[in-house]
Amino acid sequence: MPKPVNKRLAVVATVFVVLLVGAGLLIWDATRGTGPPKAAGKPCRVRGYGLDLDQARNATTIAAVGKRLGMPDHAVTIALATAYLESGMHNLSYGDRDSLGLFQQRPSQGWGTPAQIMTPHYAAAAFYRRLARVPGWEVMAVTEAAQRVQRSALPNGYAEFEDEGRVLAEALTGEVPAGFTCRVTFPAGAPAVGLQQALATETGLSTLSVSLPPGRGWTVSSWLIGHAPQFKIASVSYLGQRWTAPTGAWSPDPTAGDQIQMTVTALRSA
Repeated sequence: MPKPVNKRLAVVATVFVVLLVGAGLLIWDATRGTGPPKAAGKPCRVRGYGLDLDQARNATTIAAVGKRLGMPDHAVTIALATAYLESGMHNLSYGDRDSLGLFQQRPSQGWGTPAQIMTPHYAAAAFYRRLARVPGWEVMAVTEAAQRVQRSALPNGYAEFEDEGRVLAEALTGEVPAGFTCRVTFPAGAPAVGLQQALATETGLSTLSVSLPPGRGWTVSSWLIGHAPQFKIASVSYLGQRWTAPTGAWSPDPTAGDQIQMTVTALRSA
């Protein structure tokens, strides 16, 4: 005759399992995206999708680095969809095991040192370089190409963010001109230093005093908008359009040509 089940032990075991499952969901939610980005209440917009200022800065870095490396627009879509799933487009200092950063890359898996992985332009370049080594990635579905790079426990999870990644990539690579915008207000004080160095490192452009073709010009313009809070960039003008930080919108500007023009709210004292 079987022994009676100890009900108290059974209840304790059940509660323990529930706690483990709950903890696992919390960890996943903390280290991954929490669903498609919604526009409501977000200061940055791309068609029907919204981003906060931190997401906008990271997304424009990811796109700019991809184009600096000569990657096609499809690669930018893959990278953006990957960052949406892995980190919600935030540069996380934690993750599963030793995973870090926008793409939840692991130092123990050869992605770089923790400091390197936590540097967005480094992390983005590392992602693109591994993607470029995947045979046939150019014709793969976004989720398949991303999985070949990331080797995630959820191999089809990237598909959830494919549409968002593509819409954002279209704007940030210039397929949709003036398609990315942010509404920005600036706190008191001088802008951060290092705009020229950051521009060169992430976009490959050492000066704005050059004529730029539309695709490249819109990528750089979007990068400036995405980094406007940091460097207090008040306006950006390019190809007949002008963006201003207070309005968070592009408007016609017949004086804007194929050289990007920008203004900064305050200059550092000498």
